[in-house]
Amino acid sequence: MTIMPSSRERKNRRHLLPRNLQDHVGFHGASFSGAIFNLSTTIVGAGIMALPATLKVLGVLPGLAMIVAAAVLMESSIDIILKFASPKAAATGTYSGVVGEVFGGAGRAISQACITINNLGMLVVYMIIIGDVLSGTRSGGIHHSGVIEGWFGQQWWTSRSFLLLLTTFLVFLPLTSFKRVDSLRYTSALSVALAVVFVVITAGVTIVKLINGSVTMPRLLPELVDQSSFWKLFTTVPVIITAYICHYSVHPIENELKDPSQMKSIVRTSLALCSIVYVATSLFGFLLFGEQTLDDILANFDTDLGIPYSSLINDIVRISYVVHLMLVFPIVFFSLRLNLDGLLFHYAVPIANDNPRFLSITFGLMGVVFLGANFVPSIWDAFQFTGATASVAIGLIFPAAIALRDSHGIASRKDRFLSWVMIILAVTSSTIAIWSEIYSMFNVGEVVR
Repeated sequence: MTIMPSSRERKNRRHLLPRNLQDHVGFHGASFSGAIFNLSTTIVGAGIMALPATLKVLGVLPGLAMIVAAAVLMESSIDIILKFASPKAAATGTYSGVVGEVFGGAGRAISQACITINNLGMLVVYMIIIGDVLSGTRSGGIHHSGVIEGWFGQQWWTSRSFLLLLTTFLVFLPLTSFKRVDSLRYTSALSVALAVVFVVITAGVTIVKLINGSVTMPRLLPELVDQSSFWKLFTTVPVIITAYICHYSVHPIENELKDPSQMKSIVRTSLALCSIVYVATSLFGFLLFGEQTLDDILANFDTDLGIPYSSLINDIVRISYVVHLMLVFPIVFFSLRLNLDGLLFHYAVPIANDNPRFLSITFGLMGVVFLGANFVPSIWDAFQFTGATASVAIGLIFPAAIALRDSHGIASRKDRFLSWVMIILAVTSSTIAIWSEIYSMFNVGEVVR
């Protein structure tokens, strides 16, 4: 049996850090709070916008229970990749390095491809939401005005493509130019604060409307009218799982810590914080808009909320969350660039030490994300695709496979049981979600609305 390293050994593995981290003069390791902000920022991205729509499908009680259960399941899967990773594998700074140690080059390449697909899909979702908020969107035949469009009317410079192009050059490219995750700790702290602002305002508006009696009682349970509505319930699983995916950021953040043994506490704290944000947003968002809740709840904040200063509140909510997404973008992009580079240039020098490669991959990925945001119809379509494929692989299948393979002979009975639960859940929900999406393409009506 191979004995896994103790917390002291993990703490003292600084000499195993990649050269691109060792070479940063004056960097002595990231702090506990900075790591929490960075990991929480990775989690609380666009997923929060789709969660109220999951309550619309599942009902309040099953929906909230699913959100909490997903957090517990994700904590277990992250615990597996921390527990079963040797110091050498973890010190690569990548999730794919851990998978590669267990399953070889093929496993590493597949995991890198999954992370690339997942993160690329998430960044497209971020840009779609930013475009929806700034320039407007159309849902159900109704045009929902954007903030900039509402202020200045329909002009060429308030168009979706132009505003996204401007955001790319003025915000995204500068923020994605950093070569260390810890460099983004302040923007991450601000992004978490803005997410809390969104939740507080949404909760406040809902409470005011509850007091004045203008909020109707939401459905507590799902509405099952036929076989199709039953299968719809399973399509929410990939969406909720996707909202918690942060596995690809765990090892980069752990390797920059002053004390890597703190990582488990950081994961638990971040997941607890994000779960509170998710539960509050889902509950108050569904209470506020009921059956009119859209796939992207931010698009609902363009109508009269029925309270004083409704227009001002709408603008504050939408702008604050758009800024939040802009600050989340570079954290997710960091892992996207790292894994795509590892997939294409596995034997090359670290990307941080090769400026031409760093810039070319950065600009290339930004171009793909920009094009995707202009052609993908809605965030639910992106969530369905990435959630049912790459996200469940990253969050459930790979961690479960690592525990079942048990290369170090340390898997407990609980580890094996949880691993089988994760694999069965991943395969079942993904198959049904993909089937439902294909079914909806050839039949009248939509699967999840």
